[in-house]
Order: sequence, then C-alpha cells, then structure tokens
Amino acid sequence: MLEILGLSPAAERVYRAMLAHPGEGVTQLAARLGATQGEIRDSLDQLSALAIIQPERQESRGFRAMDPETAMEKLLARQQSELAAQQLRVEASRAAAARLIAECSGVRADGADDQLVIGPEAIRDRLGRLAAETESEIMTLAPGGAHTAADLRASRGPNEELLGRGVLSRSIYLDSVRNHQPTLDHVNWLTRHGASVRTAVTLPVRMIIFDRRQAVLPIDTADARAGAVLLTGEGILTALCALFETAWSAATPLGAATPSDAEDLTPQQAEMLKLLATGLTDEAIAKRFGVSPRTARRIAAELMDRLGARSRFQAGVHAIRRGWIPLRPDGG
Repeated sequence: MLEILGLSPAAERVYRAMLAHPGEGVTQLAARLGATQGEIRDSLDQLSALAIIQPERQESRGFRAMDPETAMEKLLARQQSELAAQQLRVEASRAAAARLIAECSGVRADGADDQLVIGPEAIRDRLGRLAAETESEIMTLAPGGAHTAADLRASRGPNEELLGRGVLSRSIYLDSVRNHQPTLDHVNWLTRHGASVRTAVTLPVRMIIFDRRQAVLPIDTADARAGAVLLTGEGILTALCALFETAWSAATPLGAATPSDAEDLTPQQAEMLKLLATGLTDEAIAKRFGVSPRTARRIAAELMDRLGARSRFQAGVHAIRRGWIPLRPDGG
C-alpha cells in the first residue's frame, strides 16, 4: 500500500509489526512474520534509510518505530523533494521539446511560417494575425492571475475587432482575478463586448485555440513571454479542445458568486486542502492559484487553524477524516 512512498511491502509489514509490538527484536519479528532474520534485517535497513525507525537509546533494545503521522510526513517530504527535482527537469526540457517539434515540422527560421515564436512582441503579433483570421470561435485558458496593464491594453484592439465580427469568444481566468481590479475591469469589458468569461480555481495550462484548427501554447509554463509554439495537428487539437470543454463546464460564470460546499468551503479552500495533502510548497500553490506566496500561506494557515492541525500533512489527514477531501473511487 505504501510502495508509492518508497516503502516495500516487506518493509511495511515490519514497520506495522514494530508499531503493534514495540520492543520486539529481529528474532521475534522474524517468528511473528514468518520471515528469515536476514529478510527482517533487510527491511530494517530500508526503514532506517527512510528515517522512519530510530535506534533505541539502549543499543541492546534495537530500533523503535516512529509514530505513523510523523513517519508519513517524513516520507511525503522526501517524495515532494524528488518531485520538485523532477519538475525542474521537465520544465528545463519543455522549451527544447517545443523547438524539436518545430524543427521536425519543417519550420523555417525566417519567421514567415514559423511555428515557434520567440519574444513577447512577436507573440503578440502572431496572436493578432491569428485572431484576425479567425472565422467562428476562439477559446482561451488564461492562468497566471493578474495580467499586466500593457498586455491588457494590447489585447483590446484585436478582441474588439474579433467580437465585432461575431466570433464566439470563451475565456477562463483564475478566480483570483476577481480580486485584481485592472484584470477584472478588462474581463468585464470583454463581457460587455459579447465575450463569455468564466473563472476557475486552477487551470492546467495557458493556451488559445482558434477555430479548433490552431492552438498556441507557451514553451515554458513559468514564463509565457519566453516563447510560444503553434500546434495544428488534428489529434492534438482534438485533445486540447476536449481539455478546454472540461475546464469550461467546471468553471464559474463571471457574474456568479463562487459556490461553497456543505462545510462552507470555497472552491479555492477545497483545492488548497487537496494541494496541502500532496505536500506542494507555498510557491507552487501560489502559482496554481495566481496569487502571492504570502496569500497562499495565509489561506493554508487559516485552514490548518480551522482543522486544529499542527502541520500541513496533518491538515490533509484531518480533512480526509471529515470528508472534506474525497477518497479516490478505488479507496486510495
């Protein structure tokens, strides 16, 4: 059950036995579990390497098992560190992958037919041309929270021309834009000119889809200004359109209040509890929500206080026990 946290089934059995029968040594554990003493020692080595068992002060008494809550926090922290390192590797390779896609698609470097667009000005120009060519529909996922005044001003001309031609425009922003007046003013401007706007707690990726035939995505999710890739493949466009429709159906219309559940949790608070349970950092959570790390810490602290939790992992455990975070259908 705990293999996902780096604990083998044999080591988990030994750990559980040590919790249930503290003070038993290698010989007793081997007899109890029907294992050889060598197998017990191998499991103890693994548990010791994961730092969830500790030597007793009296060497003759062997090891003692750390309490489950502390042990699981330690294993989750270790896994979080590994995931963070993996995420850094993924982000570092994203731009290279986009460039390879462009090169293998026969893209020229003179800018005439490039599918890879570098720099904020070039991106704006390409988006403007694509919008001008759009005939029926444009769909946008806009994560990142508040947008700069320059970006907002630059988008109004193309949006006004596009909407004036009767093009259907649907956009999803983060809920956090409701608290940033310049961005809120802009999305209200969009709705007054005929666009449909909704908001969501988090969004999977930044993208714009034109007539369901072309999609623009950033080559670096951490810096949308660094460059963008234009995708035209039928298969990938079908998947991206399905992704948008799923996000749209779950999002909240701009004029509606964000709903609360039976426990009076806002969608943002409910999502925060899920992220706390996975061990994400303040910075990672803030990025997902489009808020500052300070705001993310404040929301987390309020939830921990509400749950009477001493740690973020404990907050996740308490939330699951109260039914605030549903277990997966398979019971995991």
